[in-house]
Amino acid sequence: MKKFISLILTSLLALSALSAQDSGTYAVKVSAPNGAPALSLATLVAKNPENYTFVAAETISAEFANNNADFIIAPINAGAKLYKMGKSTYKLAAVVTWGNLYFASQKKNFKLKDIKKAELTLFGENTINSSIALAALEKNKIKPKSVNYLAGAANTQALLLSDADSIVLTAEPALTAAKMKNQNITAYPLNALYKKATGFDGFAQAGLFVRAETVEKNPQIVEDFLVRAEESCKKCSANLSEVVSAAVELKILPNAKIAETAIPNCAIRFMSAKEAKSQVETAANIDIKQYGGALPADDFYYGK
Repeated sequence: MKKFISLILTSLLALSALSAQDSGTYAVKVSAPNGAPALSLATLVAKNPENYTFVAAETISAEFANNNADFIIAPINAGAKLYKMGKSTYKLAAVVTWGNLYFASQKKNFKLKDIKKAELTLFGENTINSSIALAALEKNKIKPKSVNYLAGAANTQALLLSDADSIVLTAEPALTAAKMKNQNITAYPLNALYKKATGFDGFAQAGLFVRAETVEKNPQIVEDFLVRAEESCKKCSANLSEVVSAAVELKILPNAKIAETAIPNCAIRFMSAKEAKSQVETAANIDIKQYGGALPADDFYYGK
């Protein structure tokens, strides 16, 4: 009799667990770098912050190795390289950001053609961002007199503010913060040059990756979360005020004034991995070594 009762209890617990998963109560764990990519899920994070972990951008690779999060937001090339090397089981589920990079200067009447006669300061030497920036300039017949590199967008932002003659590549939201300190700054989106070169509205920059184990054990949970993630991305243009409130509350951005201006310039847009494949490959072919030396295999892309 005791064994029978124990069997019934075990069965009820199992059914309860399945029911919880089906009802969407599964606690999806997500890791993301704290910055522009995190804005794509800001409204979701604000509702359940305990399920989301913000990490420094330079440590995002460790999140893939830990294999704990159900979803990770990361640069697409980083996820692709780790997957190719067999150091990650995470597949690309969607592209969520499409380029938040800008050429900027305090120079009076600054135009992109001025880059031809000047030193251009980029951030992140030997990175996909700098490679795409230089390729887009070249395709548009703009060759800098010389190229210098600093570590990150915060560094080029500082140079932009301190040197009135500098021309830099920076990123949102750093650009908006700089403009609020100096109204003489003029900026041009890299995406405008990229579109002239490729025909695409921005380049596949950051993606939402899904863990293989989560797909195997909780396929419906994955699908449900992707629907919510797409809705969150859409709010960056359709319901900006909600995203602004979430971004400030979560300290992704310092204040509402910066958030209101910067978020629309971060090119946040949800596109499924399968749909975005050709755009991922276009970006990868600009600097294939950033993707591990080859285009991602078909099984890197989640979805039918």
